[in-house]
Amino acid sequence: MALDAVVEEVKSRQRVWEKEIDGMRAKKFSTMCVHGAYTKHEAIANNQGAIIEPVYTSTSQAFKDSDCLEAALAYKIPAWVYSRIANPTIGYLELMLSMLEAYGTGTKASTCCTSSGMAAIKAAAEPFLSDEKPGKKNIVSMAQVYGGTFQLFSERFAKERGVEVRWVEEPGNLDEWASKIDSDTRFVYGEIPSNPGICLFDIEGVARLAHAAGAPLISDSTLSTPALCRPLEHGSDIVVHSLTKSMTWNGRAVGGALVSRKNIVSGAISDEAKRDFAGYVKLWPLRDGGACISPDNAARTMDCLRVLKGTMDLLSQNAQRVAEFLEGHAGVERVNYPGLASHPQHETAKKYMKLVDSGENRYGHLLSFEVKGGHAQARKVLDNLELVFCATDLGRIKSVAVIPTISTHQQQGEEGRKKAKISSSLIRLCVGAEDADDLIDELKRALEA
Repeated sequence: MALDAVVEEVKSRQRVWEKEIDGMRAKKFSTMCVHGAYTKHEAIANNQGAIIEPVYTSTSQAFKDSDCLEAALAYKIPAWVYSRIANPTIGYLELMLSMLEAYGTGTKASTCCTSSGMAAIKAAAEPFLSDEKPGKKNIVSMAQVYGGTFQLFSERFAKERGVEVRWVEEPGNLDEWASKIDSDTRFVYGEIPSNPGICLFDIEGVARLAHAAGAPLISDSTLSTPALCRPLEHGSDIVVHSLTKSMTWNGRAVGGALVSRKNIVSGAISDEAKRDFAGYVKLWPLRDGGACISPDNAARTMDCLRVLKGTMDLLSQNAQRVAEFLEGHAGVERVNYPGLASHPQHETAKKYMKLVDSGENRYGHLLSFEVKGGHAQARKVLDNLELVFCATDLGRIKSVAVIPTISTHQQQGEEGRKKAKISSSLIRLCVGAEDADDLIDELKRALEA
């Protein structure tokens, strides 16, 4: 079969499936979570009628002849070829995430899944730091970010590669963002909300500042998930997730995701890369870097995504009750939770964090609180928790807690933690699906032990 005929035959089948996926995009969010891009036709035509996405653990794809092989390796036809580059199970997850993040925006997005959340952040950031664009380069990020992100920016990018990192210490202050973004800024970065300080930033305002300077905005929405906030809707160019956390709430998979809108803003990469950034990363830099998610982990994530809206609703309501209890306890100095009126960015949280298709505010499952009596007292409280697991994890169906200064943000150093306002008496608590009364009783006992 001639190469052109192969390409047309495969693309004809692809157009049929894409039309079915467009029909699914018109459905409600929860329906998308259940079905994703796995339609009835896809199940019967390509997967022997399996009603749930099969797990393709095979390393590679066979082709009927050399023309098909050539077309696939030249990226002229949709194919998965080799599981480091692509895989059917991973592809179903990527399409589902693209649909969920673009929900309500009137546009389409694309997704590249990775082996972890940090792999997704690195894959999203590195293309903008190449030397193809001459001149100085800087990145602007809020200081209140996950410890691994802080290390990536400050150690790998700043110290090892000479990239200037400009930290925004008050993410709610647009003037501070504006003072640090300029024509040499390669990308702007923020978390919504942040881990563990639970800070927020004005996505729309920061996106305007970034775009005016010709830079993209990358938003880490791990703690919100698309059930509570979809940054693409508000101007972000790229969204990154640790799928390990909230989206795979059963705790049985590690993975990451990079989701981009079409035609992102950037003066540092090619027009081809800007048109479909996630697709570009998947087929070129990540192909060479090899940080792919496994098919098994992709399937486990999809299993959890089926009920994402209901899960985030329940966890958020539990966290709200726990935060209100802690705020009123005499042994607690301060509580960081965006659902509390005392939170400095409460109004920003009300604007951006809403349970999809309901209009009701929900503020996520993560909170942090400072214990009166300093670090030693915080350790005693943590050590007295029994129902709540002591673990460097979050987004679980089970509640977990840590002291960030001795765990997730230990390597950040004293100066870095000071920028991020992480005190030694701070406990990060991720609220699970246990009964809120039991969690409150547990915390009360630990605080008073």
